[in-house]
Amino acid sequence: MRKFALIAAIALTAGLALAGCSKHADEQDQASAQQAKAVTKPTDVNDTKAWQAYLGPLVQKNLQGMAAQQPYVYFITPGQTDDGKAMNDRQLQNVQDTVARGVLPGNLLAFVGPVSATTADLAVAAFKDAKPGTFKDVIVLFIGDKADEQRVEDVIKPTGATFRFVQM
Repeated sequence: MRKFALIAAIALTAGLALAGCSKHADEQDQASAQQAKAVTKPTDVNDTKAWQAYLGPLVQKNLQGMAAQQPYVYFITPGQTDDGKAMNDRQLQNVQDTVARGVLPGNLLAFVGPVSATTADLAVAAFKDAKPGTFKDVIVLFIGDKADEQRVEDVIKPTGATFRFVQM
C-alpha cells in the first residue's frame, strides 16, 4: 500500500509539472502571436484602433530614460474629415498649452499618428514658440517617416529636450 501511495504521489507531481510547462508554453505562444500581430503596420489610415495597437508598443519600446509614471502620448488623426481636423485642432491647443506651461524633467512626450506629415506638422506648430532650454531632461519621441524627422528635430533641439525618432 505504501508503494502505491508513493507511486500515486510521484505521478501527481509529474502531472502538475507537465501541466505547468504546458501553461507556460501557451503563454509564450500567445505573447509571440500578439507581438507578431502588433508589428504589422496598418494600411488604412482611418483605422484608429489598428494604428493605436501598432503605435502603442513602439512608444513602450522607447520609454528608457523616462522618470515619470507615464508618458504624454499625443495621437494625431489623419485629419481627412471635419471631425478629424477638429480633433487635431484641439490636440494642437492642448500641446501648445503644455509647451507654454513647461514640462518637468523626466517626462516623455510622444507624437504618433497614421500620417507622418500631419503628425510632424502638429509637433512643429506646437513647439514653434517654445523658449530655448525650457525642456531640459524631457524626452520628445516622434514616430513617423524619415522624411519628416529633420523638421521635427529642428524645432525640438533648441528647447533642450532629448529628441528620439522611430521609423514607422
